[in-house]
Amino acid sequence: MPRVLAIVPAFNEAEAIAGTVRHVLEAQPDIDLVVIDDGSNDDTAARARAAGAPVLQMPFNLGIGGAVQAGYQYAREHHYDYAVQIDGDGQHDATYVTHLLAALQADPSLNMVVGSRFADGAGHDGFKSSASRRAGIRLFSWVLSRIVGQPVTDPTSGLRMTDHRAIDLFAQDYPHDYPEVEAIVLMHAHRLKSAEIPVVMRARQGGTSSIGTLHAGLYMIKVLLAVSVGLMRARPTIIPGGEAAVSAERNL
Repeated sequence: MPRVLAIVPAFNEAEAIAGTVRHVLEAQPDIDLVVIDDGSNDDTAARARAAGAPVLQMPFNLGIGGAVQAGYQYAREHHYDYAVQIDGDGQHDATYVTHLLAALQADPSLNMVVGSRFADGAGHDGFKSSASRRAGIRLFSWVLSRIVGQPVTDPTSGLRMTDHRAIDLFAQDYPHDYPEVEAIVLMHAHRLKSAEIPVVMRARQGGTSSIGTLHAGLYMIKVLLAVSVGLMRARPTIIPGGEAAVSAERNL
């Protein structure tokens, strides 16, 4: 049985985190779970622990990218075979963890599988976010599909599972600004392979989105700029289980 870790980043998710933890533990009793409390100023950490989750508390708010990277560092240090990201707001259905794992195990060339709301077979009943954000997703999908040379239908989905090679990569080098989108570029830069499977998302169970107050147009511009910078920057050479050594080689 492979060792799987669920990484649950949470910032001020006191309303939703206990339900999220219970859902993951009930839906996937054979996997481990860690909540990354990203400097919350409410009782997110206490509620997560009360629901049965170990919690890593960040000393201050790192942002979603820093919190998720802390989870990947935990996964690497504890020698997990796979890690799956599950948002603390309750949007992700943990029953899909089984499908993500099956997709990775069925194709040994894959290093990451993303749950897509927009892939063929995803259906139309799940939560798809606002019209403006869907427009942004379509734009990012168009750009990323051309960068990586394969269809990318849901680049902002945070429901994704990685194998040990991607765990090593993300533990040592992970985007902090717009991590879901930029991580796809990062995977491509290191010649790691990803794929999507159809999923249905749920509405947020509490709290507010971290980008809810940001104008959609400005958000899209910032993400595209971050992707452009990511394409040009030097990448570290990833040493399995070790530290990153800076390399000027770009693997595009």
